[in-house]
Amino acid sequence: MQIMGISGMPGSGKSIVSDMATEKGALIVSMGDIVREEAKKRGESSKETAKNLRAEHGQYIVAELTIKKIKKLQDEGNEKLIIVEGIRSPHEVEMFKENFDNFIILSVFTNPAIRFERLKLRMREDDSQDYAEFKKRDDTELGFGIGTVIALSDKLIINESDLDSFTEKIDEYFSEIGI
Repeated sequence: MQIMGISGMPGSGKSIVSDMATEKGALIVSMGDIVREEAKKRGESSKETAKNLRAEHGQYIVAELTIKKIKKLQDEGNEKLIIVEGIRSPHEVEMFKENFDNFIILSVFTNPAIRFERLKLRMREDDSQDYAEFKKRDDTELGFGIGTVIALSDKLIINESDLDSFTEKIDEYFSEIGI
């Protein structure tokens, strides 16, 4: 079973990669979804929950919960590609590599101006319509070490053009790795 982590800043196009992988039969394990599920249980915002989980259980609790979920899928006999969406720190990458021999990282890069416009259109709970808030969120992500994850990826795809060009790049990469 192949396990691929997808990393990138908010609005870069990670979910498009995940959607395309799903169409090819992959299973998605989203670190953000794990936080959002926990936030619902706690009655908190995703942002509050992400901070609180780390304060209560350590900096890498979300990665630990994600690894646990993947191992459960393996125990159930799953042989499909598993996509881990939302890896943010180099230590998380190391945790996944320690737990899964065939773990690779694909990162998606998009410049901040384009990402901000995309997030304004997406309007998810944690997306800001205010550039200062957007910048603050970027700074938080960079503080987790996401820049290092992107820089040290096995593959980097630039997503600053149209959707067709981006999906073509994703298809090419999937072919390269046999998906």
